Amino acid sequence: DLEKEQLKSLKKIAKRFENGLPLKDLAQIMEILNLCAEKMNEQEAFTEPLCELIKLCGLPFQKKKFSDEISYSTVVSKFIAQLGYLMRVPSSEVRIQICKCVISFYNTEPPRKLLTGYQPTSANYRIQMAELGGLAETLVLSLAVVESQLTEKLWVLKALQHLSSSGVNCRLMLKAQAASRLCLYLNGDDPSGQLVFRSSEILWNLVENTSKEEVCNQLSSLECVHTLKEVFEDLLMHGFRHYDRQLRNDLLVFATLLAENPAAPMIESGFAKLLIALATFTEVKIPSPLVKGLKLTRCYEDFEMKKLLFHVIGVLSKDPRAVQLLSENDVMPALLYYVKPNQKPGFYEWSAAQYEELQLHAIAILASVAPLLIDKYLSCQANTLLLVFLEWCIGQGSSHSLHWHNTRGSTEAEQRSLCKLLSSTIIYSVTKNIHMYKIYSLIDILKYALNKSKEKEEAILLEIQADILFILSAVCKNDLLRKELFSYEGVDILIPFIQMDPKKLCSGLGHNFLLLSALDCLWSCVLGCYIAEDYFLEKQGIFLLLDLLAVKKKNLCNIILGILVEFCDNPKTTSHISTWRGEKDQTAASLLIQLWRQEELDLGIKRDRYGRIVDMKRPITSSFQKQQEVIPLPANCPSFAIMEISENIRAKLYSLLCKLGFENLPGLSAKDRVTLAIIQHYIDFKVGEVWSEICAELKEEFKPIASDEEALKVISEASEDIGRMVAALQTEVLESQHHQEIQEEEKIYKKIKAIHKQREMLNKSWENFLTRTSNYEALKKAKRLQEKSIEASRPKLKTQNEAVYSTDIKGLGTTV
Repeated sequence: DLEKEQLKSLKKIAKRFENGLPLKDLAQIMEILNLCAEKMNEQEAFTEPLCELIKLCGLPFQKKKFSDEISYSTVVSKFIAQLGYLMRVPSSEVRIQICKCVISFYNTEPPRKLLTGYQPTSANYRIQMAELGGLAETLVLSLAVVESQLTEKLWVLKALQHLSSSGVNCRLMLKAQAASRLCLYLNGDDPSGQLVFRSSEILWNLVENTSKEEVCNQLSSLECVHTLKEVFEDLLMHGFRHYDRQLRNDLLVFATLLAENPAAPMIESGFAKLLIALATFTEVKIPSPLVKGLKLTRCYEDFEMKKLLFHVIGVLSKDPRAVQLLSENDVMPALLYYVKPNQKPGFYEWSAAQYEELQLHAIAILASVAPLLIDKYLSCQANTLLLVFLEWCIGQGSSHSLHWHNTRGSTEAEQRSLCKLLSSTIIYSVTKNIHMYKIYSLIDILKYALNKSKEKEEAILLEIQADILFILSAVCKNDLLRKELFSYEGVDILIPFIQMDPKKLCSGLGHNFLLLSALDCLWSCVLGCYIAEDYFLEKQGIFLLLDLLAVKKKNLCNIILGILVEFCDNPKTTSHISTWRGEKDQTAASLLIQLWRQEELDLGIKRDRYGRIVDMKRPITSSFQKQQEVIPLPANCPSFAIMEISENIRAKLYSLLCKLGFENLPGLSAKDRVTLAIIQHYIDFKVGEVWSEICAELKEEFKPIASDEEALKVISEASEDIGRMVAALQTEVLESQHHQEIQEEEKIYKKIKAIHKQREMLNKSWENFLTRTSNYEALKKAKRLQEKSIEASRPKLKTQNEAVYSTDIKGLGTTV
């Protein structure tokens, strides 16, 4: 009779707590649940009361005080964890009831009745305690117990679907290998289709709430990939409902994530081949047994699948092992199918909007695939197709909105994508001597984009211009004939870019990149062709480059100086450089010397306050070089002194000043001439640096013999002598300047002194005048002096018949 009494007691407990379990009694309830689970192995009669008690666990717990939630948190988390452990009980009713209980945690409706003196716990309390107790991990592990029971498995998945909305639970589930376990169950028998639906939902939550890489790693086994492929194929061929197509696309997203993982056996399983065949079967009319009988409709889900398949091709192109598959399945002709205008809007496959979107996707994918399949790309005459389509886009550009992302039908998006594609393949095409580029067409496209950007500057138009400039650079580089074709129209189009307002470089739209592209185009398309160079000089291009150099932008100086050095091979260039004048009548020589001083400041080279050499042994060595330890290098490896030449602009500045000549440079101050003395001996100092490195390396490896040591000493002293000589010359320049300043100061002082003396004389004259007008005696005295002076001025010897004239004016009462 003991078991009957126990069953009666269980019914009383269930009746007593039908409105919810108090937090203070959960420890005892947990013991009762464990005892019932043990009794069930002997008596099935305990199944029903156990289920009733578990059902009560789904109700909100009851608390007396607000602090009870925190006080009993450890007990509650253990209690909920124990619910998960009860999944070991070999009873379908119990397992399903546990899953229902977990699902009820997410029911936010307040209980209708409450225990007297109690209040329900907060809505999220049980969810938090479930996270704390690790319930999600336990339920994942319980999938192995219910593997052969479809109904129980579906209930467990439903519970996990709710639990996976939390990042904490998702991490716990991943710890129990949830991703691989769920994937392996995907192809189980399930007429309702819930198995695939719920598993894919949980996988989505795992990807969104945890590490995507960890999920992919768990799915990357051969068994998982095979299972995913089988389920995807089944939905593809036999799924005709809207719901089936959505599931198919979800699985395709997981396949894409796996394709991004090099460890996933996408190729070995045949999944990659199937996806590539699916992506191309409507464009390439070559029957494939993998997609036999498959037809796509114009519904949204099929359109989404097509876009996802294009994306998969882009992902697979990053895997070197997939290149052969891409080549064999005619990916290149399939993608090039979209490099043409849509002549029939709304034609039988896709609507006009869908076709345009697929077109953009195809062109974007071509940019990553074409360099891998360059032979296929060229055999399909792809460059010609791209240029023809680009010209069509330009022709249509005037009738479309610039805001392509807001208004369907714009061609700017296609233009940008085509330019990106051409710029990504141009290098490979040129190296294979493919002569199919229309220089004038590219220049016309550039003119179009430039004119459009004058109306309204947008990042997309700046990108198009930069890409076209890059394409022209690649096409004309090292080809004199193409440079001649570029010369006149090309230089005319380059001038506006070089005249760009420097304030725009910080706008963030891409002007900086555009200007660099224009300078690169100038270097590749103009330099080396005398026709183009002369025309550039006629258009005052050197003046524009020097104006740009005067802005002193760090990222521009190097390339501009390089262009100027190359231009100096043309004998007409130096006169243009010498003629240029900047702000405040600054000369080119003065600008170059200023840039040298700034570069030395950046390199940490020590100079005194007048700019003179301080370190006679290593006068032009940077602070970074001085910090480097002596490292013996092979003869074919450049040392720090040599590498440093290419890492700053001093060598280019020296080359330019050599072209201009170091004598009689106009517009230089004494400080400039002090710096010029260093620049003039740059090569001598650089040779000294190299010898210094040689000496250090020799002493590091072994001791030189006496004669070699003497030779090295002489060389070292010679280098120091040059430093002293330059320092002496600098001092002489400064002293000469100081002497000149003193002379100028004396001249100014004499001039000031003369002015003061003149003023004193004027004041004295005025005072005398006032005295004569106010003092009659003074006036008479002045009159006598005047007469005496007149008489003294007459000649002493009088000639015969000489007329004598009186100097007095009768009636005059003044001596003025």
